Amino acid sequence: MLSEQSAPVVRATLPAVGAAIGNITELFYRKLFDAHPDLLRDVFNRGNQATGEQQKALAGSIAAFAGLLLERPDARPDAMLAGIAHKHASLGITADQYKIVHRHLFAAIAEVLGDAVTEEVASAWEEVYWLMANALIAVEARLYQEAGAAEGGVWRRMEITERRRETPDVVSFLLRPGDGGPAASFRPGQYVSVQVKLPDGARQIRQYSLSSAPGRPDWRISVKRVHGAARPDGEVSSWLHEHARLGDTLTVSAPFGDLTLPEGESPLLLASAGIGTTPLLAMLDHLSSAGSGRSVIAVHADRSPADHAHRAEQLALVRALPDARLHLFYEVPGDRSAQATGGRADLSGVELPRDLTAYLCGPLPFMRAVRGDLLRRGVPAERIHYEVFGPDLWLGGR
Repeated sequence: MLSEQSAPVVRATLPAVGAAIGNITELFYRKLFDAHPDLLRDVFNRGNQATGEQQKALAGSIAAFAGLLLERPDARPDAMLAGIAHKHASLGITADQYKIVHRHLFAAIAEVLGDAVTEEVASAWEEVYWLMANALIAVEARLYQEAGAAEGGVWRRMEITERRRETPDVVSFLLRPGDGGPAASFRPGQYVSVQVKLPDGARQIRQYSLSSAPGRPDWRISVKRVHGAARPDGEVSSWLHEHARLGDTLTVSAPFGDLTLPEGESPLLLASAGIGTTPLLAMLDHLSSAGSGRSVIAVHADRSPADHAHRAEQLALVRALPDARLHLFYEVPGDRSAQATGGRADLSGVELPRDLTAYLCGPLPFMRAVRGDLLRRGVPAERIHYEVFGPDLWLGGR
C-alpha cells in the first residue's frame, strides 16, 4: 500500500511518467547493459531486446502496478506479479539484482524527466519501485523454497533421451536428470528454462513448456524454431534444432509457471494457437492419464494440419476423455475435421457451460480475440487465464 504522502504524488505524476516510460525503459536497459554486459549476454533475451519487446513489457508492468496501487490500495499484488515472479525464478534471479535495477532505472528516470523529478517525486516513485520489487522478491523466495532450491539455484543437467521431429519447425526432446534418476514432478501447464552456450560465448536462456503430463521418468519440451521475419532468428531454438542430439546434456531449470491445471471437476476450455498448444497438451495428457470425467472443450488454431505440432496426440487424448470435444481451425484445413477460418478460432458455434474456466495460450492477437469472445458471451474475466511466451506485452493494456 502506498503511503498517504506518496499516493497523491504518484497520481499526479503518473500521466507524465506513463507518457515517458518507453524512453525511460529504453535508456534504463542501455545503462544497465553498459554497466553489466554479462546480464545481456547470459540472462536477458537478446532477441527481445532487439525488437523492443522487453522494454515495452517492463514499461507496461510498472504502469500497471502503479495503477493498481492507486485504484485498489488494499489489493495484494501477488496475483498480478505471479507470472513475472515465476519467469524470474526460472532465470535464477536473486534479490540483490533488484538493487542493480533500481540504480539504473532511477538514473534513467532522472535523465529523461529532468527537473520534473523533484525530491518528493523521486521519493514517491522509489516507494512504488520497492513495493513492486519486494513483492516480487517475496514471491520468488517462496517459489525457490517450493522447488527445493537455494535462491537462484534452479539449474540442473538433463540428458536428451529422445529427439523427435513433430513438424518442419518443431522438434520435441525427452529429458532425464544426468544422474539417471526420474525427472521431478511438476504441475501441468508449467515450463522450464533451457540455457545454451552460443558460438559467441553468450549463455542465452529461453523458456519451453513441458508438453506431456507429469509422473513419467522424462520431461518433454517441444521447441519451435523461430525464423526471422519482423524479428531476429531465435538464437536458442535454432541452436537446439541444429546441435542438440540424443545423449547430449542440457542445462535446464526447475519447473515454474502459474498457468496450471486447477483441481476440481469444473468444465474447462483449453484454447491454443501454434506452439501455444504445448502447456495445454500437458493438461489434456494429465486429465487422460487420471481418467478424468471433466467436461473439456479443446480449441486449436494453426496454419495447416502439417504445421499443427502433436496433432495426432491431441486428437487421441481428446478421444480418450469421456466428455471432451476438439474444435480445429486452420488457414488451409486439409481435412474435413477442421474449419477454414484463416486460422482464427471462431467460438460462435461452440456451446459454453456456465461455470467454464478458460486457459489460453498462443500469439497475443489470438488470445485477445478469444478473450473478447468469451467476455461477450458472459464468461467472467477472473475465469479466463492466459500464458504469454516471451515478455508479457498484455499486462499493461488489457
